[in-house]
This record gives sequence, C-alpha cells and structure tokens, in this order.
Amino acid sequence: MTVLRFLNLQGIAGAAVALCLAVMLVTQKGETRHWKKQSEQFEQLYRGQQSAFAATVANYRAAADQTRAADRANVDRVAAEQSAINRRSTNDFEVRLATARAAAERLRLQPAAAADSRGGRGAPVPSIPASTGGSAQGPGQDRLPGSDALIATEQAIQLDELIKWVKAQAEVDTSGGAEPSSHR
Repeated sequence: MTVLRFLNLQGIAGAAVALCLAVMLVTQKGETRHWKKQSEQFEQLYRGQQSAFAATVANYRAAADQTRAADRANVDRVAAEQSAINRRSTNDFEVRLATARAAAERLRLQPAAAADSRGGRGAPVPSIPASTGGSAQGPGQDRLPGSDALIATEQAIQLDELIKWVKAQAEVDTSGGAEPSSHR
C-alpha cells in the first residue's frame, strides 16, 4: 500500500519530473562527451594547421635565403667576369697602342737612318727627274702627316677595343647561369 500512496497525482508528477530530469542528465552527459570529443578534434586540426603554416613560413624563409645567397653569388660571379674582361681589354689595348707607337717610331726613324747610311759611302745615286718624282709622290699626298697618322691609328685601336669590350660585356650571363661564358 505504500506504493499506492505515492501514486497519487503529485507522486506521478514528481516521478515524471524525476524521470525527465534523469533523461535530460543522461542526454546532457552524452552531449558533453560529444562536444568535448569534437573540441579535441578541432583543437588537433587547429594545431595541425598552425604547424603546417609554421612549416610553410619556414620553407619560404629558407627559399628566400637561398635565393638571396644565389643572387649574391651571381653578382660576385658577374662582377669577377666583367672585371676580367676589363683587365683583358685594357691589356690588349695597351699592347696594341705600344705596338702602333713602336711601328710609328720605326717609320719616323727609317728615313733618317737611310739618309745617314748614304753619307759615308761613295757617290750618291742620281736623283729622279722631276717629271717622274711627281707621280711617285701622288699616293703619299693623300696620307696624314706622321703625328696625325699615329693619333688616327690610336683612335682606331681605341674604338676597335671598345667594340670588343662591349661585345664581351654583352655576352656575360647575368641571369644566374652557373658557367661563365667564354670570351675571345
């Protein structure tokens, strides 16, 4: 009879409320477990994305450092190659100028040496008649005087060496090629 005593309207309502609260508690426990598990998965996903981002940033920085180092090496290589071209061009220019000046000096001294060599010998060779002498001097009339001829030769050598220098500089690979280009 004691059970019937609780089965009145208030007892049934209390049991129904207790049952509803128990179901809600079990449901809440299940929901809490579900969302906790979900939260852990999201946290793992977030940490994975953060580590992937950090790795990407590190890779980009390493690639940028490698590129900077390669650029520095390329600049050094190009500068060394251009410096070698400059030295070679300067040396070639100086050698060609010295050769031209020596040849001009030989030509300048040659008529004087020929005149001195005749002075100690016997009778001089008869001179060429005036009518013939004019035609022999014809080709020489269009020539520059000795000092002007040397200046013109020096300038021609200078221009020729400048052209060679420009061509050699244009052949330098500035794009970062590993092998230096061959000159000459």
